[in-house]
Amino acid sequence: MTHTLSLRTRIGAVALAGALLAALAVVYTVRATDRNEPTARASNVTIDNTRGLYIRTAGGTVSALDGRRLKETGLTCRRFYASGSSAVCLTTRPGIPPRSEAVVLDRKLHPKRTVTFGGTPNRARVSPSGRMVSWTVFVSGDSYAGNAFSTRSGILDTRTGYLIKNVETLQLTLGKKRYSASDLNYWGITFARDDNRFYATLSTRGKTYLVEGDLNAWTARTLRENVECPSLSPDGTRLAYKKRVREGTSSPWQLHVLDLKTLRDTPLAETRSVDDQAAWLDNRTVAYALPGRTRGSSDVWSVPADGSGEPVRMARDASSPSMNPG
Repeated sequence: MTHTLSLRTRIGAVALAGALLAALAVVYTVRATDRNEPTARASNVTIDNTRGLYIRTAGGTVSALDGRRLKETGLTCRRFYASGSSAVCLTTRPGIPPRSEAVVLDRKLHPKRTVTFGGTPNRARVSPSGRMVSWTVFVSGDSYAGNAFSTRSGILDTRTGYLIKNVETLQLTLGKKRYSASDLNYWGITFARDDNRFYATLSTRGKTYLVEGDLNAWTARTLRENVECPSLSPDGTRLAYKKRVREGTSSPWQLHVLDLKTLRDTPLAETRSVDDQAAWLDNRTVAYALPGRTRGSSDVWSVPADGSGEPVRMARDASSPSMNPG
């Protein structure tokens, strides 16, 4: 009898401890979620009144770079991009399992819609008008350098509210034949000015391709191999992208620019490996992030888009560049 009571007592204590831990976990998750709100504090910096380069600083805050001065927006994001009438802030939420959110923002940088999904935020883009918003997350693995990763890309039409959570359902033409496979991965979406045509990277069977997509027809076709993280120029004639030029290393890429009319390829003067989706500052210059001085940090650099010149550092301890021309 004493042994039975002792066993029940121990079981009760374990159950109570488990309940307390669960309660603490809930409290922690709620508080951590509150700390990760994308609009943490008020700011008079908006895409309506502040033109120029927007960057994510070392602490995760988003700021506008005005000459040498940083103007904080009050946002905290894992990835940020602004264009036209909208911006998108990718954030992560703790929990079991953790989740991510794409917070779509208006001209005043106020949230107007939030999309929740699994995975780790990686890429974000907004169309020139601000209507179309896209994001890419890693759902397994955490690097494009190897083959052991999986991505998921989504698109939101902010005008109609239509949400595509996974673009892998596109009717794909590879070469001249319809193609489907279980290992399709899309990432790095970039939009044309018509809010219908887009470009992205497709990966299948160990190869990467540049695809041109048509949202209205819900189709995509491959244009050429070995193109990753494309970024369409403001005039819509060229794509900046990272090209795999060194196999079997952890730093395999070099930035290139592809002329869409001639398909002529130009390597840029940045010879270091850039694992980023470049952003056009204007029709002559692209910006991108590279590892910084300390482990886990990065700096934002720029380089001419015609292969001339040399890289110039624009901001230390920064990433996720996007240009708001005003």
